[in-house]
Amino acid sequence: MAAPIDWDYEWGQLIAKAWADDAFKKKLLADPVAVLKEHGLIVPAGIQLKVVENTDKVLYLTLPIKPTAEELSEEELHRVAGGSGHHCHSCHHSHGCHGCGGCGGCGGCRGCEGCRRC
Repeated sequence: MAAPIDWDYEWGQLIAKAWADDAFKKKLLADPVAVLKEHGLIVPAGIQLKVVENTDKVLYLTLPIKPTAEELSEEELHRVAGGSGHHCHSCHHSHGCHGCGGCGGCGGCRGCEGCRRC
C-alpha cells in the first residue's frame, strides 16, 4: 500500500519550483490540475482548481468551506474563529493553511511548515 501523500509538503515543493522557474509557474497558473498530476497529486474528479499569485499590490484570501458540526466542536470552532490556541482545524480539514491564524503559525503557508502543529 502506498504511503499517504503530504499535500502541504508537496505543494510547498511546487511553490519553490514556481518561484525558481518562470515557465513552470506559467504552466502551474494555466493548468494546475495537469501540473499536480505530473507530480503525483491527483485532484478528485469534479473538483475545479484555481491557482492565483499574490503580488506586491494584490493579496488573495481564501474563505475555506464552513466545517460541519461533526468536524468541529464548539470549543474548536471558537478557537478557529478567535485565532487562539495552537490547532488550526480549518487548515487541517481542508488540507492546507489558509492564513486564518488559528494555528499560530506563519499566517499563510509559504512552505515554512509553521502550521505543522495542526
